[in-house]
Amino acid sequence: MTMTDPDDTSQSPPPATDLRVERSGTRRYVGHSSRGARVEIGSADVEGVFTPGELLKIALGACTAMASDFTISRRLGDDYAATVRVSGDADREAERYPRLEEIYELDLTGLDPAMADRVLGMIRRSVDATCTVGRTLTAGTEIGLRFDTGIDRTGGDAP
Repeated sequence: MTMTDPDDTSQSPPPATDLRVERSGTRRYVGHSSRGARVEIGSADVEGVFTPGELLKIALGACTAMASDFTISRRLGDDYAATVRVSGDADREAERYPRLEEIYELDLTGLDPAMADRVLGMIRRSVDATCTVGRTLTAGTEIGLRFDTGIDRTGGDAP
């Protein structure tokens, strides 16, 4: 029988990151994480902020890059340069992005063509298997929206 130390968290997953968005002005918000990160969010006519749609695209590009980081660094070394560009126009009638396009800029000129093709295949498989953002966007997801208004609704129906 194996005894486990209840204080040993080495096998426990890290606690979920608390994320929140707080209003900071007219059509301006600040996104916060419990790890201390913050991002300025606003409409497209405000300088120095990301729009929510831009953050969606950045999340996709970052996920693609991070999902393939180990695969690429094993072949090219830890100091390789890479850029993932993400674009896609919004369909304003439907209020959605019908298509997002990623371009992965990566210098593979130091590899022979056959090896470059193998590396690209490995990158695609890594991204397809482990990019949670891309997999979620491709499959779609359910989104719940609840309200915390401070109003006691125990005696009546909530909207």
